[in-house]
Amino acid sequence: MVRERIADDIYVFTSSEYAQVTAGAIVTKDGVILVDTLYFPHETQAIKEFFELRLGVPVRYVINTHYHADHTQGTYLFPEAQVISHALCRQLLDTVGRQGLAEAQEEDPELEEVRIALPDMVFSEGMVLLQLGGKTLELWHMPGHSPDVIGVFVADNRILFASDNMMPVPTMFDGSYADLSRSLQRVLDIAPDMIVQGHGEVILRGEMQTAVQSDLDYLEAIRTAVEGVVKNGNTPDSLQDIDIESCGKSRIPLSGLVSDLHQANLDKLYQEMNGR
Repeated sequence: MVRERIADDIYVFTSSEYAQVTAGAIVTKDGVILVDTLYFPHETQAIKEFFELRLGVPVRYVINTHYHADHTQGTYLFPEAQVISHALCRQLLDTVGRQGLAEAQEEDPELEEVRIALPDMVFSEGMVLLQLGGKTLELWHMPGHSPDVIGVFVADNRILFASDNMMPVPTMFDGSYADLSRSLQRVLDIAPDMIVQGHGEVILRGEMQTAVQSDLDYLEAIRTAVEGVVKNGNTPDSLQDIDIESCGKSRIPLSGLVSDLHQANLDKLYQEMNGR
């Protein structure tokens, strides 16, 4: 795991073992606000020990930006913290999340002790404020990658934790194309100085607008490409001919995983256009 200090009191932790998934932390005089956890318990345990043992500050809040296991699976390691999410995140954790964990535990002994920790506090729409130790965080419902995604904007530092709405290639997964496009536009409206992506490198000051516009351009490119497939009556197999480079993105990030994510985007969009 890689630890990066991106402001005096803000850290980003990037997994070395699971698709460069990220977690973040805002340190205040009254405790730590943790934004997501990591997939493997030993990596999240290392985060906990860094704050509680090395820095001597407790984790007061854990924000689940969405229900996917690589962002929530370590939440159970913070039983004293208040857990916050969108209402849909809690619902999905309690259903799809439990099923997914049971299946993962059959494959990986390291996950044997993991349990689903349901959020204590939820909201359903718009934006809510979280204030702790002089820090103000805006929690925005920003569906796209999945329907329950929230973005976490640290107003004092103008840093946005964008969750999986922003990755080296934007992905719809179990969300929708229209929602993801709208949420990326919302990022431009918020105009943060820095963006912490759900996977991959931090987008630094001065790169924000270019990075978000690149994602929007990519979404437009795949929409045009898939529309052509549908209009011509081609089978889904022809989606394999639409490579990621032709849509404006590189296949190199995340150790090549982005090519698989790109194909999943094409499949998802094809299904949306065919009303499936």
